[in-house]
Amino acid sequence: MSPFNPKHRNTPGSKITIALYRITQAITHILRERGKITQLSPTQIQSLLFLKYARPGVHTIGGLANRLGTTYATASGVADALERKRLIERLPLPADQRVVTLKLTPKGEAQAKMLEDILDEIEAAVNALPEAEQAALLRATQAIVQHLQHAGYVKVYEMCWHCQFFQKDAHPDDPRGRHHCTFVDAPLPEPNTYLECPDFVPAEN
Repeated sequence: MSPFNPKHRNTPGSKITIALYRITQAITHILRERGKITQLSPTQIQSLLFLKYARPGVHTIGGLANRLGTTYATASGVADALERKRLIERLPLPADQRVVTLKLTPKGEAQAKMLEDILDEIEAAVNALPEAEQAALLRATQAIVQHLQHAGYVKVYEMCWHCQFFQKDAHPDDPRGRHHCTFVDAPLPEPNTYLECPDFVPAEN
């Protein structure tokens, strides 16, 4: 039975499912409305925010494709469009000139900053709930996301501090970074630990 059929919305599961669907519709609408103002597509908006908040190592066409859930060719087309708008630039990686990274230009940085409030309306709706309901909603939505992640439908990007690969103050005197990531086996500068990473795995309590 499909929750799209109103006659079948007679269980908590079906009602919650259609509510989540309506939230995604709202987010899509918000992205489109903001896109009309900024002359950006929803995908371009998401790409700018990705480049602002993801760790530098994934600022590539492949990293963008992975984040957007698209093909390499599609992500490359998105990057081309943003480059024509002078919001990003392609730069060779100093350590490997064969690898091209994507970097926000000053104009792109300013545009990304103006997009940071795009989910404020959703957050306001959540903040209007009583504290106990927020806590219950947090547990429930995290469980749903975890299920979808295991099924391969979503990839969770989070910062280092609660990741099982993160080692705080592993080498405090290293100029490359005082912390350490065991996933890439490399030092982590403090600022990078506050960026989103696709290799994030929650640390066990």
